[in-house]
Amino acid sequence: MGFEGRFGPGGEGDRLAALRERVTPLEWPALSAEIAEIERLKAARDAVILAHNYQTPDIYHGVSDIVGDSLALAHKAQEADAKVIVMAGVHFMAETAKLVNPDKIVLMPDMEAGCSLAESITAADIRQLRTQYPGVPVVTYVNTSAEVKAESDICCTSGNAVKVVESLGVDRVLMLPDEYLAAYVQTQTKVEIIPWTGHCEVHERFTGEEITQFREAHDGLVVIAHPECPPDVIEASDFVGSTEQMITRAKGLSGRKVLMVTECSMSDNVAAQAPEVDFVRPCNLCPHMKRITLANIRKSLETLAPEVTIDPAIVDRARLAVERMLAVGR
Repeated sequence: MGFEGRFGPGGEGDRLAALRERVTPLEWPALSAEIAEIERLKAARDAVILAHNYQTPDIYHGVSDIVGDSLALAHKAQEADAKVIVMAGVHFMAETAKLVNPDKIVLMPDMEAGCSLAESITAADIRQLRTQYPGVPVVTYVNTSAEVKAESDICCTSGNAVKVVESLGVDRVLMLPDEYLAAYVQTQTKVEIIPWTGHCEVHERFTGEEITQFREAHDGLVVIAHPECPPDVIEASDFVGSTEQMITRAKGLSGRKVLMVTECSMSDNVAAQAPEVDFVRPCNLCPHMKRITLANIRKSLETLAPEVTIDPAIVDRARLAVERMLAVGR
């Protein structure tokens, strides 16, 4: 799979040039050698690397074939023309890729790359909620395990949550597990949202007071926030949107100072594609995303492990929740 779709004519050369500008001359020889070996292994294994926007620049610009937020990766995983998928993200993303590509090998370079949101709710929790709210549909964020998806009616992402909720044609829904995303969606729809109390450990650390301090320090600052942020951050921001929506908005702000209130690496990656934007960088890192490295991507391709598998007893129900979400997007 080539890179022209992401980087235009010149593809791979452009992406490596963008990366080389962000490392020291001493780092480049070893880094470029590691990238070259991963490229060789990808060709030998007929593999494609999917990378979330929160990955470090060496992965995002160096070896990824497809980049995006959770929704984009779910779509592109389904379309990937390769026998092997390597997920440079966190575990639930690899499970989602496996759900929509049951006949392909899906590799997760580090099985310990988890997610605080995914860990905040269990399948048993949803079963209990269904007894408490009989007949109320369950809309579950893709940032969840396959077991949780299997207990849900439909999945959503931050980018399509409102559309998914309103597609159900009901007066109220259970929306799990991110409390802040649910609160934001409630401001965008008349459907009653019944939330859970899960939070993203990266986004929940931002505060409205921090945003005020950044504005005081940078005249004319444009603040773009992810809806997983607390309500006071949302209130203090100029634009709220999914990871992909944030990137699109930032790229259109040539000559402006921009604060992206989300995981730290995303500003680094967008800056390479929008050098005319002056990014002000708060830095909350996702420790789970940072478990993925060039070294363990290479090892994963060498050994075709660790491979992601899903319990056959739940796979069909979990896949249905994801496919219903993707159908809304179409």
